[in-house]
Amino acid sequence: MGNRIIRSFSVIIFLLICNYYYTESALSTDSIHFLKPGDVYSNDKPGLQIFCHNANSKYLIHMWRSLTMHLNTNIDNYDFYIGKTPQEVIQKHDDNQRSWSLSLFSTKKSNKLKINPFEDICIGVYVYNNISNLYKYTMSIIQTRIDFSELLLMLLGILIFWTAHKLSGNPLFYYFTCITLGVSTSIIILVYFFSKFLLRGKLMYLMIATGWTMSFYLIQMLWENIQQIVVQYREWVAWYILLTSLISFVISYRFGPVTNTRTKKLIQWFLQIGGLLTIFYSSYFREASFFCCLIITLLYNFPIAIIRKGHNYWKNMFPIKRKLLTEDEYRKEGIRETNKALHELREYCSSPNCNPWKTVLRLKDPIRFAKFMEGDSHLSDDESREHDIEITRIIEECEYTDDEDYL
Repeated sequence: MGNRIIRSFSVIIFLLICNYYYTESALSTDSIHFLKPGDVYSNDKPGLQIFCHNANSKYLIHMWRSLTMHLNTNIDNYDFYIGKTPQEVIQKHDDNQRSWSLSLFSTKKSNKLKINPFEDICIGVYVYNNISNLYKYTMSIIQTRIDFSELLLMLLGILIFWTAHKLSGNPLFYYFTCITLGVSTSIIILVYFFSKFLLRGKLMYLMIATGWTMSFYLIQMLWENIQQIVVQYREWVAWYILLTSLISFVISYRFGPVTNTRTKKLIQWFLQIGGLLTIFYSSYFREASFFCCLIITLLYNFPIAIIRKGHNYWKNMFPIKRKLLTEDEYRKEGIRETNKALHELREYCSSPNCNPWKTVLRLKDPIRFAKFMEGDSHLSDDESREHDIEITRIIEECEYTDDEDYL
């Protein structure tokens, strides 16, 4: 009889708790807000508020556009939820509230959140009840038309992809990479030994019981406080990086740069894959960034000579129709090009590239050349007279021929 009473009492308590969380999570439409770039929403009450943004249309000019949701608050006791729809945010909130275990990483607190402008997204902010009754915060959306960080990331990816062949055989790049890997590996080894030193006895059993949850929590806590650690112990950090860099340089210098051709090829391919991934993830407009990766790959594997041959073949198959000059245009073009060529000839003869004494020895009339260099005409009076007579004769012959054709 006593066991039945205890069971009934347990069921009643469980139903009451479930009903409490259900009624708490049931939100009205007043708690869901659709914001646009430039909108600012102020809240002064506890509970869950959901802020959504509808996806923008994809255009090529919006390739490097980004949006940032900014939460301005002095409250510490709040939870952050991210989802595609309000229902997904509510579901995450309900799962977190109904969970009997300590949730360490189901929610993410952040004052600034960079979001994809081409996808629907909802942000849930849940503020707990507190004694001071301070619940005020503001949520705003800031739009960046050209995110220079994304643009620089794409340029960096293109540079890495295009120079991968040279970097794979560059000794300076080899030593820089080895030093970077040495410092990173030493930090990982240091964290491992610290964990072996600290996780003993009951703490080790706690880590085994919680599994990846506690591990992820410790890593996240370390990452969040790494800036504070670097600032407070900057001298120790500087000496540690300097010592590990020196050790890494000595080891890499002992073995020397890579000389094997296949190893260089593997390094080149690895760098090119990394460059393409950098280009792909440099923009929220994935289709456009993928097209950029495709264009870069085609340009790299098909040299400019092949493109020129294709262009010449296209011009031969479909030649451009040229406009013929009239007689008056032809005469003006001849005068203009002649004056241009004479001006270039004077500049060349006056430059250090021309030996004036050798030039004078080859000329029949050096005085005439000197007058030409001073700006006189390149034709003598007799030559001008003969030219006029020849032009007159050609015109008369043309008129005579036209008259005969007419008769």
